[in-house]
Amino acid sequence: MVQLNPNFIKHIAAELPDHLSLDEFIAICDKPLRKSIRVNTLKITSDEFITLMQPKGWQFEPIPWCKDGFWITFDSDEPQNEQQLGNLIEHIQGLFYIQEASSMLPPTALFSQDTTANIILDVASAPGSKTTQIAALMQNNGLLIANEYSASRVKVLHANVLRMGASQTALTHFDGRVFGEYLYETFDAILLDAPCGGEGTVRKDPNALKTWDINDVTAIAQTQKDLIESAFLALKPGGILIYSTCTLSQIENQQICHHIQQTYPEAVEFVSLNNLFPNADKACTEEGFLHVWPQIYDSEGFFVAKIRKTASVERIKKQPKLQKNFPFTPVATKQFIALTDYLATRFDIQLQQGDQIMQRDDEFWLFPAEFIPLIGKMRFQRIGLKLADALKKGFKVKHEAIIALVKNTKQHTNAIELDATQAQHFLMGRDIETTSFSAQQQAWLATHPQGEMIVSYHQRPLGVVKHLGHRLKNNLPRDLVRDKVSL
Repeated sequence: MVQLNPNFIKHIAAELPDHLSLDEFIAICDKPLRKSIRVNTLKITSDEFITLMQPKGWQFEPIPWCKDGFWITFDSDEPQNEQQLGNLIEHIQGLFYIQEASSMLPPTALFSQDTTANIILDVASAPGSKTTQIAALMQNNGLLIANEYSASRVKVLHANVLRMGASQTALTHFDGRVFGEYLYETFDAILLDAPCGGEGTVRKDPNALKTWDINDVTAIAQTQKDLIESAFLALKPGGILIYSTCTLSQIENQQICHHIQQTYPEAVEFVSLNNLFPNADKACTEEGFLHVWPQIYDSEGFFVAKIRKTASVERIKKQPKLQKNFPFTPVATKQFIALTDYLATRFDIQLQQGDQIMQRDDEFWLFPAEFIPLIGKMRFQRIGLKLADALKKGFKVKHEAIIALVKNTKQHTNAIELDATQAQHFLMGRDIETTSFSAQQQAWLATHPQGEMIVSYHQRPLGVVKHLGHRLKNNLPRDLVRDKVSL
């Protein structure tokens, strides 16, 4: 049973648009959210994913504002909760992301109206739903910097970025208020999905509004003002800033957008989202913001504003001194040739001469090319992909490189397809006996060179094994081994 604080009801009744009913709002707050997912197009198309899952009893209803988002139901009477969905092989291998429908709106708004952006900042990224959606919309091109202030949530963000195969990323761990200072007018686009009061999440968390207090709302609004000012400074002239929250009060929404307009009146333009998707106008304000009340689309409550920076604004602080002792150096030509030959020969991974391969001790990394000018400007937790470690003789490929860079194994020369049970056992850290394969696969393995090879499911990589002849030794990183994997 949902717990709605009487003070919240009084507050929100005064803000509810005239065409919406307070009784309907209260009623839908007590109704469970529809389950929704987003297909990860870095790995599979929506049509291919639907074809895979329909035989398992999945039914798909398109989400109108995200072409790869779907509300899902199941033929089975057994309920599929988020934990059960998260244990599915298809989820673990990054074919889809469990994401609330409304939270798909900000990335969609960012890329609407032919917006082109090569360098993007996601100010408050964890757990990574919008970050990985942006990476998919960027088609793993350019550079996406994903920042998270909470240390405990950085690990979750990193895990999701790797699972979804988002390779052109760099992760940072800062208070979002520093970006205007350190990376002044650097970004083509910025998503500020601001920390907020979470009033729109009550359908997922019945106690979200139990202790609601207007003083908490006004306090967090000050942080939001600081964050949007910093984001605006970090944005290039002509760039796009998306400001969003999962809350409902105008104090944290419209008023924050008007604050940045009042701060920089000659440089702020509100871009209308009235035509973002069919019937978007039902949730649009007079400024063109999307103020999504949960009863409009049967979703979480959400707010999205699109802001264009029309002119440069004065820098508040000078550029901080460049940081010294950057631990990576460009790889030597001899090592580059050896590494690219190893990856191409063993895993069909084609690296190009222009790729930014960097070395740290015995580690080899693939950096986004657009990252290089940012070296030294601030500290980064994680940059690009770790490709391989150097051994005494040769290299050892890293799991994350296989997941991100091997797209489809159907025609792969060094990959073997697992059945559902074998895939389940692999993700639980077990070796795979060669006798568990079909006679045709056993014959292929018998004539195939021993050593590293890829195992796949649905023709998408699961990881790497070492072919020993009688068995495939599991090389899944220990921290990715699962106790429970559902078929």
